[in-house]
Amino acid sequence: MQWSDRAIILSMRRLGESSGVIHLLTPNHGMYAGVDKGAFGKRKRGIYQPGNIVAAHWQARLSEHLGMLSCELTQATTAHLLDNRRKLAALASATCLAEKMLSEREAQPDVYACMEALVQALCMGENWLAAYVRLEFTLLACTGFGLDLERCAATGQADDLLYVSPRSGRAVSRHAGEPYREKLLALPAFLASEPDKIVVEHAQILDGLRLCGYFLESRVFAPRGVTMPTVRARFVGILQPEELSVGETT
Repeated sequence: MQWSDRAIILSMRRLGESSGVIHLLTPNHGMYAGVDKGAFGKRKRGIYQPGNIVAAHWQARLSEHLGMLSCELTQATTAHLLDNRRKLAALASATCLAEKMLSEREAQPDVYACMEALVQALCMGENWLAAYVRLEFTLLACTGFGLDLERCAATGQADDLLYVSPRSGRAVSRHAGEPYREKLLALPAFLASEPDKIVVEHAQILDGLRLCGYFLESRVFAPRGVTMPTVRARFVGILQPEELSVGETT
């Protein structure tokens, strides 16, 4: 049993003296794990950093085995971000959420596309915060907890959508939501369009983090009896601690 694919490194854990268990995300095979016996050796030390893009080859005698993994580095993402604490925190949060939320060996091309878009945006410095929020939004959708932002839950209209109901996860229009605005979550406009087509204001990024954070906590992690990963809370806290006061760091 074997396959070769493009992949993004999610994590590496030591196994013995020089071996490592690698978790990576691929476009065609989903999240996969494998062992590289030289992962912690000097020659491969820089390959398995979270966020790096590699050409991966996995093989095993039986499909249910953990399998052996070999990778060639194609993009050293982490090396581009060493002097930017916020970007490193965003990358750590993104890779951790993907590993904790995705089922192994289930193809998730949309998640992979969003993860690679985030990696490239981080390296190029363009709309990376919007790309991060879009990844969280896509992770919710691909794990069965997607939000319905197509039409207003109360009126059915498809325009002027400003809010999201925390109970149903459905969009609410300006008129229908006005009487309940204090109880609703703000819907940032860029989630309904391509992030590079509009100017994304910082306030919209904060709204997007609040929106995704609420549903990550209430629908994904709390039902499992676990808390939000600390790396996500750390990233959000780095952005604007004084402005994030409604459940973002839980």
